[in-house]
Amino acid sequence: MPVTRSFRVPAAALTAAAVLLSGCTTGDPEDESSPSAAAPGTEPVGEASPVPEDLAEELLPYYEQELSWRDCGVPGYQCATLTAPLDYARAGGADLQLTVSRKRATGPREERIGSLLVNPGGPGASAIDYLQGYAGTGFPEPVRAGYDMVALDARGTGRSEPVECWDGSAMDAFTQVDRTPDDEEEEEALVAALTEFGEGCSASSGRLLEHISTDESARDLDLLRAVLGDTHLHYYGVSYGTQLGAAYADLFPERVGRLVLDAAIDPRLDALERDRQQAAGFETALQAFLADCETQSDCPVDGAASLTALFEELDEQPLPTGEDRRLTESLATTGVAQALYSPALWPELRDSLRAAGDGDGAPLLRLADAYHDRDAAGSYGTIMYAFPAISCLDAPPAFADAEEVREELDSFEEASPTFGRDFAWATLMCATWPVEAKGEPGPVTAAGADDILVVGTTRDPATPYAWAEGLAEQLESATLLTYDGDGHGAYGADPCVDDTVGAYLLDGTVPEPDARC
Repeated sequence: MPVTRSFRVPAAALTAAAVLLSGCTTGDPEDESSPSAAAPGTEPVGEASPVPEDLAEELLPYYEQELSWRDCGVPGYQCATLTAPLDYARAGGADLQLTVSRKRATGPREERIGSLLVNPGGPGASAIDYLQGYAGTGFPEPVRAGYDMVALDARGTGRSEPVECWDGSAMDAFTQVDRTPDDEEEEEALVAALTEFGEGCSASSGRLLEHISTDESARDLDLLRAVLGDTHLHYYGVSYGTQLGAAYADLFPERVGRLVLDAAIDPRLDALERDRQQAAGFETALQAFLADCETQSDCPVDGAASLTALFEELDEQPLPTGEDRRLTESLATTGVAQALYSPALWPELRDSLRAAGDGDGAPLLRLADAYHDRDAAGSYGTIMYAFPAISCLDAPPAFADAEEVREELDSFEEASPTFGRDFAWATLMCATWPVEAKGEPGPVTAAGADDILVVGTTRDPATPYAWAEGLAEQLESATLLTYDGDGHGAYGADPCVDDTVGAYLLDGTVPEPDARC
């Protein structure tokens, strides 16, 4: 599986998100059918009704539906089902049932701002897991006091009619396929594996694969906004969540409330340039890890060359892990990439590389499993299926075939000596995908939208800082906040960023141009 997924739970939540909460809710003392109350003057000026006046008649029943809130089985959270058209161009035909969760604002009702929708990226990560595992308790208290915290699992993900492909054993085999082929036979094996995977997704998911684009999910956000009773969308998105948020702003600029786009994606980039730049981003993050490692007494590697040597050894001879699976080069590469998402994982990466040097592949395999959302029982989360399904629908593939990959290998390796080959070959996933792309890369402007806050981290592995600069340049009302640091996503990782984002979410205060933390 490609390592190009751009998603991470914030460092502060790495432990909390790994623990599934259980139990029953205590219930909501307020009228659960009523919309979120908003403090006077906090909602941006706009139409009085949450339902747009120019809404197409066939969409009106969807916008006027009422949510029936119920227990989620997680203390403090409620869930509901939102009905959305499978195809917005043919509303009234087949429908999708999308799952929503919320945690009520903790502040006085008269001081509430509205709903804050959160999305952790992926594409394909569960927003509900993010809300219940981190955002609902990990976001700063003043934000949770002012907003109902809300998450919608996007169509095809999580609890919202997820894309289905293969079972766990087939996925285990798929994740061990050699992603850096050395000869024609290995190239054919990789292409065959990618093709079979796509065919499995098509056989299991059918028409759903044609209707899980980012634009369609953005329309679902507007539908939920109206059903919640908010005239404007308040939103925090990280990583791919910024692409979704930017798409919403471009489609519905007049309904933009307070949008925070953290670890931003530049929607102008085609798949080739995006993947090549992302490979360079992981190389930058690796160099930051290695520089830190040199200062540690237990550093097990001597520069990037020793890591490349490990990968080459694993290509020839995978390591035992204490179970049926062995640590292959592909799994080791994924494990290292997973640890580069947050400095909080660097100690674990040092330990894992030391163990691999001693002949034990189990620790690096655990990191790879975390990336793949594979549990101890061998089941995979839906992100492994939704990620390629959404990505390949949103933009044409970088390459058409293996020959085109070979022609660009040098440019990928120049961008990233460590990860370049892996990234280049991983692009063939969309070349073999069974559904033709219907999206195209292009700029977003959101002309007429209220102030939008874009956040970029200088050494972000998965969404390079230049992408945040690019998105802020495109959006007419955007302000860029720069975090000089490491990791993927800055909110929750730095007090200065937290304060700046908090001032924006609570008071609408945007930082000065060129603000840095």
